[in-house]
Amino acid sequence: MLACPQLHSNVNFSRIVRAASCCGIQRLITCGTAKVDPSISRGGEDHLTLEIRRSLPPALEKLRAAGYTLVGLEQTTNSHNLHTYQFPHQTVLVTGHERRGLDEETLQLLDATVEIPVYGLPYSYNVATATAMALYEYCRQYPTG
Repeated sequence: MLACPQLHSNVNFSRIVRAASCCGIQRLITCGTAKVDPSISRGGEDHLTLEIRRSLPPALEKLRAAGYTLVGLEQTTNSHNLHTYQFPHQTVLVTGHERRGLDEETLQLLDATVEIPVYGLPYSYNVATATAMALYEYCRQYPTG
């Protein structure tokens, strides 16, 4: 499962929808006025449930109570390297905003954070690119879902 805040760019959101669909993600939770551009998502929105909430924290709290592990995609002092992190099978991957990352309230709810090593500049990947990389790693660990 995937959760992301309202993003600044519908292009990024549409790319995330496409990557999530390619990886077999069945449920994507987001906020605000998220709009999918079908020319970018290439029909990915037809293969997952898109839930739009007022805010992420209440939805994340319910998912944790249902047994999901909340894993944020963010650079923090305690982040695990994506290449060595073992995702729990019941994971909600939580992405951040393009410019602000994950807000403090959301960070406090997470069970873990993972980051993708960067070997040059700038110091981080685009949110859609990073999300695709993290989803692919989850799929590599659980190839049958």
